[in-house]
Amino acid sequence: MAGPVAFFAVFFAYPVTAIVARGLQIDGVWQFGRIGEVLGRSDILHVLWFTAWQALASTALTLLIALPGAYVFARLEFPGKQLLRAVVTVPFVLPTVVVGTAFLALLGRGGLLDEMWGVRLDTTVWAILLAHVFFNYAVVVRTVGGLWSQLDPRQEEAARVLGAGRLAAWRRVTLPALGPSVAAAALMVFLFTFTSFGIVQILGGPTFSTLEVEIYRQTAQLLDLSTAAVLTIAQFAAVGAILAVHAWTVRRRESALRLVDPAQTARRPRGPGQWALLGGVLLTIVLLILVPLGVLVERSFDGPDGYGLGYYRALGEMDVSGGAFLVPPIEAVWNSLEYALVATAIALVVGGLAAAALTRRAGRLVRGFDALLMLPLGVSAVTVGFGFLITLDEPPLDLRATWILVPLAQALVGVPFVVRTMLPVLRAVDDRLREAAAVLGASPLRAWREVDLPLVRRAVLIAAGFAFAVSLGEFGATVFIARPDNPTLPVAVARLLGRPGELNYGQAMALSTILMAVCAAALLLLERIRTDKTSGEF
Repeated sequence: MAGPVAFFAVFFAYPVTAIVARGLQIDGVWQFGRIGEVLGRSDILHVLWFTAWQALASTALTLLIALPGAYVFARLEFPGKQLLRAVVTVPFVLPTVVVGTAFLALLGRGGLLDEMWGVRLDTTVWAILLAHVFFNYAVVVRTVGGLWSQLDPRQEEAARVLGAGRLAAWRRVTLPALGPSVAAAALMVFLFTFTSFGIVQILGGPTFSTLEVEIYRQTAQLLDLSTAAVLTIAQFAAVGAILAVHAWTVRRRESALRLVDPAQTARRPRGPGQWALLGGVLLTIVLLILVPLGVLVERSFDGPDGYGLGYYRALGEMDVSGGAFLVPPIEAVWNSLEYALVATAIALVVGGLAAAALTRRAGRLVRGFDALLMLPLGVSAVTVGFGFLITLDEPPLDLRATWILVPLAQALVGVPFVVRTMLPVLRAVDDRLREAAAVLGASPLRAWREVDLPLVRRAVLIAAGFAFAVSLGEFGATVFIARPDNPTLPVAVARLLGRPGELNYGQAMALSTILMAVCAAALLLLERIRTDKTSGEF
């Protein structure tokens, strides 16, 4: 636990505490009365209510729509499965500003629905909820589906032989085994939607505002650091309460499960029910994911002189109008790949150590440590970014002018995904296997290498995919620390979208399309690795 605790203390707790202290101190005196003043305002109470309500609604809707997809990818075999699994993960790496813009093009004035049926949803909360489902669909599919694909179906079949119906067998055998993964996926979706920024800012307009949007407005537009600090504390307290409830509900350790090679559990659909389910999931993916992505691709080619590669060629040119970039925008692609690889390595090391510690220990201290690991998903990325700027600029942590600062910020968001993906599988490993290895003379390191690693290898690859994905798409903190001569793809897209002109908008769509292509290629490669045949049975 020492390594992860030190990492979070230096690169999370220290920057966040520093920025909050700066907002609540005047001449070195704490102004705690400011907390009551801010939280008592009617406009702030409305923001708090909407933040919690839309997060709950988004989480419930995401689970309802994505759980059938998790089953299909875990249990059914069909052509194009690997490619489709990579496609459904692409939305998760898109900058939230791009997701918001895509749904605005679909649901807003002059959008696809407006042109076809005269329907606009950009002035309603449904646009925000649908965009959140689009963004978080892969979290449920990959987190729940990853464990579901390794559950031995013979356990459920045995229950049916003993007289249980199909639904009863699933409810009493499979669902309890999936419970930790479902809870982990729900927690991640809730935290992401609770701290939603770009999507709400674009689709919500002046009507809807979350805590994250209000913190940004108070900090960047109104320069009211005291109000921003109070809202950060409120967000921190709410997230802490959520994590405490989550820890209480999953306090019971997961029972040992019989894990098998996913290649042994997936089979072609049988019967009209499975074929109908497969068709429904495919239709959902088309309407919810492929259509918004298609709008982005179409607009990246739709130039003023018709369809062509004009916007893509412009990405290789220097910005001579002044200010947005010191290098051609295309260099953001290579910067993002390099940063994401380093951030993934950091997240795997820190998250892997944390997951191992949580597996081998129990108690209140460990549950508190588990909650600590999830805090970066629930604390304002705006606060973290500003905190990096004001704290990591003096020896021995003078990192503000170095390239490593960006991967460190990205790894903070990647670690929770590594932990939540690896933990259910690690806890499902039967302790008797480790004990048998020890009895036969294996050292703890060799027992881990021979017992744990083969079982969790697939979970490690899934975790690496998540960490790489979130690193590519991280925007909230990176926008404050990425240097003008080394922008990331999300930062470059946001800067282009923030500038007027058709050329800037077209370049933003072109960069977003490149980001989608890079992510799809990386995830497809990962799918090929994790679906390779493995000798023996887990």
